[in-house]
Amino acid sequence: MLRPADLDALAGWYREHARDLPWRHPDFDAWGTLVSEIMLQQTQVARVRVAIEAWLERWPTPAALADAPTHEVLRQWGTLGYPRRALRLQDAARAIVERHGGVVPRDVDALLALPGIGDYTARAVAVFHFGDRHPVVDTNVRRVVARAVHGQGEQGPAARRDLADVEALLPGDAADAGVLSIALMELGALVCTARAPRCDACPIADACAWRAAGYPAYEGRRAPRQARFAGSDRQARGTVLRALRGLDGPIAEAEAAGLWPDAAQLERALASLAADGLVVREDGSVRLPH
Repeated sequence: MLRPADLDALAGWYREHARDLPWRHPDFDAWGTLVSEIMLQQTQVARVRVAIEAWLERWPTPAALADAPTHEVLRQWGTLGYPRRALRLQDAARAIVERHGGVVPRDVDALLALPGIGDYTARAVAVFHFGDRHPVVDTNVRRVVARAVHGQGEQGPAARRDLADVEALLPGDAADAGVLSIALMELGALVCTARAPRCDACPIADACAWRAAGYPAYEGRRAPRQARFAGSDRQARGTVLRALRGLDGPIAEAEAAGLWPDAAQLERALASLAADGLVVREDGSVRLPH
Protein backbone atom coordinates (compact mmCIF):
# COMPACT_ATOMS: atom_id res chain seq x y z
CA MET A 1 0.00 0.00 0.00
CA LEU A 2 1.48 3.31 -1.06
CA ARG A 3 0.96 5.86 1.69
CA PRO A 4 1.11 9.66 1.29
CA ALA A 5 4.62 9.61 2.75
CA ASP A 6 5.73 7.15 0.06
CA LEU A 7 4.26 9.31 -2.67
CA ASP A 8 5.98 12.37 -1.19
CA ALA A 9 9.26 10.44 -1.32
CA LEU A 10 8.63 9.62 -4.97
CA ALA A 11 7.93 13.26 -5.80
CA GLY A 12 11.13 14.26 -3.98
CA TRP A 13 13.09 11.65 -5.91
CA TYR A 14 11.77 13.08 -9.17
CA ARG A 15 12.76 16.63 -8.28
CA GLU A 16 16.31 15.40 -7.64
CA HIS A 17 16.70 12.95 -10.53
CA ALA A 18 14.47 14.25 -13.32
CA ARG A 19 16.05 14.36 -16.75
CA ASP A 20 16.52 17.83 -18.19
CA LEU A 21 14.26 17.63 -21.24
CA PRO A 22 13.18 20.65 -23.30
CA TRP A 23 9.45 19.93 -23.03
CA ARG A 24 9.73 20.10 -19.25
CA HIS A 25 11.02 23.68 -19.26
CA PRO A 26 8.52 26.30 -18.03
CA ASP A 27 8.75 28.33 -21.26
CA PHE A 28 7.75 25.38 -23.47
CA ASP A 29 4.31 26.20 -24.86
CA ALA A 30 1.24 24.01 -25.29
CA TRP A 31 1.92 23.42 -28.98
CA GLY A 32 5.45 22.25 -28.22
CA THR A 33 4.10 19.95 -25.53
CA LEU A 34 1.60 18.43 -27.96
CA VAL A 35 4.30 17.93 -30.61
CA SER A 36 6.65 16.33 -28.08
CA GLU A 37 4.02 13.88 -26.86
CA ILE A 38 3.23 12.72 -30.39
CA MET A 39 6.92 12.36 -31.27
CA LEU A 40 7.59 10.42 -28.06
CA GLN A 41 4.87 7.85 -28.69
CA GLN A 42 7.15 5.49 -30.60
CA THR A 43 10.54 7.22 -30.67
CA GLN A 44 13.34 7.30 -28.10
CA VAL A 45 13.73 10.42 -25.95
CA ALA A 46 17.29 11.06 -27.18
CA ARG A 47 16.13 11.31 -30.78
CA VAL A 48 13.10 13.46 -30.01
CA ARG A 49 15.04 16.01 -27.97
CA VAL A 50 17.17 16.71 -31.06
CA ALA A 51 14.40 16.62 -33.66
CA ILE A 52 11.86 18.75 -31.83
CA GLU A 53 14.04 21.84 -31.76
CA ALA A 54 14.31 21.97 -35.56
CA TRP A 55 10.62 21.11 -35.93
CA LEU A 56 9.42 23.95 -33.70
CA GLU A 57 11.85 26.39 -35.23
CA ARG A 58 10.28 25.67 -38.61
CA TRP A 59 6.65 25.38 -37.46
CA PRO A 60 6.36 27.18 -34.11
CA THR A 61 2.54 27.30 -34.14
CA PRO A 62 -0.33 25.08 -35.24
CA ALA A 63 -1.12 27.59 -38.00
CA ALA A 64 2.40 27.31 -39.40
CA LEU A 65 2.19 23.52 -39.61
CA ALA A 66 -1.37 23.61 -40.95
CA ASP A 67 -0.22 25.68 -43.93
CA ALA A 68 2.93 23.65 -44.62
CA PRO A 69 3.26 21.45 -47.74
CA THR A 70 2.74 17.86 -46.63
CA HIS A 71 5.82 16.65 -48.48
CA GLU A 72 7.92 19.07 -46.44
CA VAL A 73 6.32 17.80 -43.23
CA LEU A 74 7.29 14.24 -44.15
CA ARG A 75 10.83 15.34 -45.05
CA GLN A 76 11.24 17.10 -41.72
CA TRP A 77 9.91 14.06 -39.86
CA GLY A 78 12.86 12.23 -41.34
CA THR A 79 13.88 9.08 -39.48
CA LEU A 80 11.69 9.47 -36.40
CA GLY A 81 9.76 6.43 -37.59
CA TYR A 82 6.06 5.68 -38.07
CA PRO A 83 5.58 8.73 -40.36
CA ARG A 84 1.80 8.52 -40.21
CA ARG A 85 2.25 10.43 -36.95
CA ALA A 86 3.47 13.40 -38.99
CA LEU A 87 0.28 13.37 -41.06
CA ARG A 88 -1.90 13.08 -37.96
CA LEU A 89 0.01 15.93 -36.32
CA GLN A 90 -0.66 18.14 -39.33
CA ASP A 91 -4.33 17.11 -39.28
CA ALA A 92 -4.46 18.09 -35.60
CA ALA A 93 -2.84 21.44 -36.37
CA ARG A 94 -5.46 22.17 -39.02
CA ALA A 95 -8.25 21.25 -36.61
CA ILE A 96 -6.76 23.52 -33.93
CA VAL A 97 -6.78 26.39 -36.43
CA GLU A 98 -10.32 25.68 -37.65
CA ARG A 99 -11.96 24.92 -34.30
CA HIS A 100 -9.89 26.85 -31.73
CA GLY A 101 -8.45 29.85 -33.56
CA GLY A 102 -4.97 28.35 -33.65
CA VAL A 103 -4.74 27.92 -29.87
CA VAL A 104 -4.20 24.46 -28.38
CA PRO A 105 -7.27 23.77 -26.22
CA ARG A 106 -6.95 23.03 -22.53
CA ASP A 107 -10.02 20.82 -22.11
CA VAL A 108 -9.35 17.07 -22.31
CA ASP A 109 -12.50 16.40 -24.35
CA ALA A 110 -11.55 19.13 -26.84
CA LEU A 111 -8.07 17.65 -27.13
CA LEU A 112 -9.51 14.17 -27.62
CA ALA A 113 -11.66 15.48 -30.46
CA LEU A 114 -8.56 16.46 -32.45
CA PRO A 115 -7.49 14.01 -35.18
CA GLY A 116 -4.96 11.46 -33.99
CA ILE A 117 -5.04 12.53 -30.33
CA GLY A 118 -5.67 9.68 -27.93
CA ASP A 119 -6.45 9.54 -24.23
CA TYR A 120 -2.86 9.59 -23.02
CA THR A 121 -1.79 12.52 -25.21
CA ALA A 122 -4.84 14.61 -24.31
CA ARG A 123 -4.32 14.11 -20.58
CA ALA A 124 -0.56 14.64 -20.85
CA VAL A 125 -1.03 18.06 -22.47
CA ALA A 126 -3.70 19.06 -19.94
CA VAL A 127 -1.52 18.02 -16.99
CA PHE A 128 2.06 18.67 -18.05
CA HIS A 129 1.46 22.00 -19.75
CA PHE A 130 -1.76 23.45 -18.34
CA GLY A 131 -1.30 22.04 -14.83
CA ASP A 132 -4.75 20.49 -14.53
CA ARG A 133 -5.42 17.47 -12.33
CA HIS A 134 -6.02 14.28 -14.32
CA PRO A 135 -4.58 10.76 -14.14
CA VAL A 136 -2.01 10.28 -16.91
CA VAL A 137 -1.21 6.67 -17.76
CA ASP A 138 1.42 5.35 -20.15
CA THR A 139 3.25 2.01 -20.25
CA ASN A 140 5.78 3.11 -17.63
CA VAL A 141 3.08 4.26 -15.21
CA ARG A 142 1.10 1.06 -15.68
CA ARG A 143 4.18 -1.01 -14.88
CA VAL A 144 4.94 0.93 -11.69
CA VAL A 145 1.33 0.66 -10.51
CA ALA A 146 1.13 -3.05 -11.37
CA ARG A 147 4.20 -3.73 -9.26
CA ALA A 148 3.99 -1.23 -6.41
CA VAL A 149 0.21 -1.36 -5.88
CA HIS A 150 -0.94 -4.77 -7.16
CA GLY A 151 2.20 -6.86 -6.60
CA GLN A 152 2.32 -8.03 -10.22
CA GLY A 153 5.60 -8.32 -12.11
CA GLU A 154 4.04 -7.40 -15.45
CA GLN A 155 1.21 -5.06 -16.29
CA GLY A 156 -1.73 -6.51 -18.14
CA PRO A 157 -3.40 -5.00 -21.21
CA ALA A 158 -4.40 -1.36 -20.91
CA ALA A 159 -7.82 -0.96 -19.26
CA ARG A 160 -10.06 1.79 -17.89
CA ARG A 161 -9.12 0.58 -14.42
CA ASP A 162 -5.66 2.05 -15.01
CA LEU A 163 -7.05 5.58 -14.78
CA ALA A 164 -8.85 4.77 -11.52
CA ASP A 165 -5.67 3.24 -10.06
CA VAL A 166 -3.66 6.38 -10.76
CA GLU A 167 -6.49 8.71 -9.75
CA ALA A 168 -6.48 7.03 -6.33
CA LEU A 169 -2.81 7.92 -5.87
CA LEU A 170 -3.00 11.58 -6.85
CA PRO A 171 -3.06 14.25 -4.15
CA GLY A 172 -5.87 16.77 -4.27
CA ASP A 173 -3.69 19.73 -5.22
CA ALA A 174 -3.31 19.97 -9.00
CA ALA A 175 0.35 21.04 -8.90
CA ASP A 176 1.30 18.21 -6.55
CA ALA A 177 -0.71 15.77 -8.66
CA GLY A 178 1.17 16.86 -11.78
CA VAL A 179 4.54 16.27 -10.13
CA LEU A 180 3.46 12.83 -8.96
CA SER A 181 2.16 11.95 -12.44
CA ILE A 182 5.49 12.72 -14.10
CA ALA A 183 7.37 11.10 -11.21
CA LEU A 184 5.53 7.81 -11.76
CA MET A 185 6.43 8.00 -15.44
CA GLU A 186 10.08 8.82 -14.76
CA LEU A 187 10.37 6.02 -12.22
CA GLY A 188 9.13 3.52 -14.81
CA ALA A 189 11.50 4.88 -17.46
CA LEU A 190 14.64 5.00 -15.34
CA VAL A 191 14.31 2.60 -12.39
CA CYS A 192 11.26 0.32 -12.53
CA THR A 193 12.10 -0.78 -16.05
CA ALA A 194 10.61 -3.73 -17.88
CA ARG A 195 13.68 -5.96 -17.95
CA ALA A 196 16.20 -4.80 -15.39
CA PRO A 197 14.45 -2.95 -12.55
CA ARG A 198 16.87 -1.28 -10.13
CA CYS A 199 14.94 -1.86 -6.93
CA ASP A 200 17.92 -0.76 -4.84
CA ALA A 201 17.53 2.74 -6.33
CA CYS A 202 13.74 2.93 -6.00
CA PRO A 203 12.39 5.58 -3.58
CA ILE A 204 9.27 3.49 -2.85
CA ALA A 205 10.94 0.06 -2.65
CA ASP A 206 9.97 -0.43 1.01
CA ALA A 207 6.30 0.04 0.14
CA CYS A 208 6.31 -1.98 -3.08
CA ALA A 209 3.77 -4.83 -3.04
CA TRP A 210 5.73 -6.76 -5.69
CA ARG A 211 8.92 -6.68 -3.65
CA ALA A 212 7.04 -7.64 -0.48
CA ALA A 213 5.58 -10.66 -2.28
CA GLY A 214 9.01 -11.88 -3.38
CA TYR A 215 8.83 -10.69 -7.00
CA PRO A 216 6.28 -13.23 -8.28
CA ALA A 217 5.66 -14.03 -11.94
CA TYR A 218 8.47 -11.91 -13.29
CA GLU A 219 9.03 -12.78 -16.94
CA GLY A 220 10.93 -9.67 -17.92
CA ARG A 221 14.47 -10.92 -17.59
CA ARG A 222 14.40 -12.12 -21.19
CA ALA A 223 13.68 -9.59 -23.90
CA PRO A 224 10.59 -10.44 -25.93
CA ARG A 225 11.32 -11.55 -29.46
CA GLN A 226 10.58 -8.79 -31.92
CA ALA A 227 9.73 -9.05 -35.58
CA ARG A 228 12.80 -8.98 -37.81
CA PHE A 229 13.30 -5.58 -39.44
CA ALA A 230 15.90 -6.50 -42.07
CA GLY A 231 14.13 -7.55 -45.26
CA SER A 232 10.68 -6.75 -43.85
CA ASP A 233 7.83 -4.84 -45.48
CA ARG A 234 8.51 -2.09 -42.96
CA GLN A 235 12.08 -1.76 -44.20
CA ALA A 236 10.82 -1.66 -47.79
CA ARG A 237 8.41 1.15 -46.87
CA GLY A 238 11.20 3.07 -45.17
CA THR A 239 13.49 2.65 -48.18
CA VAL A 240 10.85 4.09 -50.52
CA LEU A 241 10.11 7.05 -48.25
CA ARG A 242 13.78 7.80 -47.72
CA ALA A 243 14.32 7.89 -51.50
CA LEU A 244 11.33 10.18 -52.06
CA ARG A 245 12.38 12.57 -49.28
CA GLY A 246 15.61 13.11 -51.18
CA LEU A 247 13.83 14.11 -54.42
CA ASP A 248 12.12 17.33 -55.44
CA GLY A 249 9.51 15.55 -57.52
CA PRO A 250 8.04 12.18 -58.47
CA ILE A 251 9.89 9.06 -59.49
CA ALA A 252 8.70 6.73 -62.24
CA GLU A 253 7.43 3.44 -60.84
CA ALA A 254 9.71 1.65 -63.29
CA GLU A 255 12.63 3.49 -61.70
CA ALA A 256 11.29 2.82 -58.23
CA ALA A 257 11.63 -0.88 -59.00
CA GLY A 258 15.35 -0.45 -58.45
CA LEU A 259 14.83 0.58 -54.84
CA TRP A 260 13.99 -2.90 -53.57
CA PRO A 261 14.96 -6.35 -54.89
CA ASP A 262 11.64 -8.12 -54.25
CA ALA A 263 9.04 -6.81 -56.72
CA ALA A 264 6.05 -8.25 -54.85
CA GLN A 265 7.23 -6.81 -51.56
CA LEU A 266 7.88 -3.42 -53.17
CA GLU A 267 4.34 -3.41 -54.54
CA ARG A 268 2.98 -4.16 -51.05
CA ALA A 269 5.07 -1.32 -49.68
CA LEU A 270 3.86 1.14 -52.31
CA ALA A 271 0.25 0.09 -51.88
CA SER A 272 0.36 0.40 -48.10
CA LEU A 273 2.14 3.78 -48.25
CA ALA A 274 -0.51 5.07 -50.64
CA ALA A 275 -3.30 3.73 -48.40
CA ASP A 276 -1.75 5.56 -45.44
CA GLY A 277 -1.57 8.81 -47.40
CA LEU A 278 2.22 8.88 -47.27
CA VAL A 279 2.73 8.68 -51.05
CA VAL A 280 0.65 9.39 -54.15
CA ARG A 281 0.68 7.05 -57.14
CA GLU A 282 -0.44 8.63 -60.40
CA ASP A 283 0.40 8.44 -64.11
CA GLY A 284 2.94 5.68 -63.59
CA SER A 285 4.89 7.58 -60.97
CA VAL A 286 5.06 7.90 -57.20
CA ARG A 287 5.65 11.02 -55.12
CA LEU A 288 5.19 12.51 -51.68
CA PRO A 289 1.81 14.20 -51.16
CA HIS A 290 1.70 17.94 -51.78
